[in-house]
Amino acid sequence: MSRETKVDLQKRVEEILDLLASTYPEAHCELHFRNPLELLIATILSAQCTDKQVNIVTADLFQKYRSASDYADASPEGLEQDVRRIGLYRNKAKNIRAACQALVEQHGGEVPRTLTELVALDGVGRKTANVVLGNAFGIEEGVVVDTHVARLSARLGISSETDPVKIEKRWMSLVPRDRWSILSHWLIWHGRRRCGARKPDCAGCEIRPLCPSMTGSADERKTVAQASIPKPTPESHEPGQPTRRRSNAGRVPGI
Repeated sequence: MSRETKVDLQKRVEEILDLLASTYPEAHCELHFRNPLELLIATILSAQCTDKQVNIVTADLFQKYRSASDYADASPEGLEQDVRRIGLYRNKAKNIRAACQALVEQHGGEVPRTLTELVALDGVGRKTANVVLGNAFGIEEGVVVDTHVARLSARLGISSETDPVKIEKRWMSLVPRDRWSILSHWLIWHGRRRCGARKPDCAGCEIRPLCPSMTGSADERKTVAQASIPKPTPESHEPGQPTRRRSNAGRVPGI
């Protein structure tokens, strides 16, 4: 694709959004939750883990722990056992207890509704806060950037950055605020169902005409697709998260 003007880029983004909206009209957060606290816990657990695995664990977890006090008062060992099927379960259990203790002590046991208050909680970075605000409260504070969103952002020629915050700001400058949350779901659904990391289904892709990764020869397209898989860094506000990711093909942070 030739060099785009700002006007051309804005028009292409609008067309991409329209196609994604028509392709995934049912797009939504695939983590199971019934209230803001459950979504907060599920999202903390979802880092470097699939939504499917998280939903399996939380099916029992949410029956045992009903309030922030329940998590805050749980024994470290007991909570670890309850989430041990999740990757990095020790750190996540520690963060959940600490976050819920803060909820009890500082917020009356309720999940706060501001980005500043959420990212102050252990285990909660900007991505997790955006998930909770957008899906539990309907507050459009930002764009959730997971590995799917980062990958598609590069392939679609929206952002070549690897820093999730920079990718988020790029999308926020191009997309109306009232579509920030649903944008993340559209991109995540497309990343899971069509534009995979290893083998994107370009032939069946609904937004193929608008994707610069599809220009040129087959070899060029393959090179672009492989080169455009960014490696996002862990959330800066998640204590205990490794700075180097393990290779887990097919396992991505869930939303």
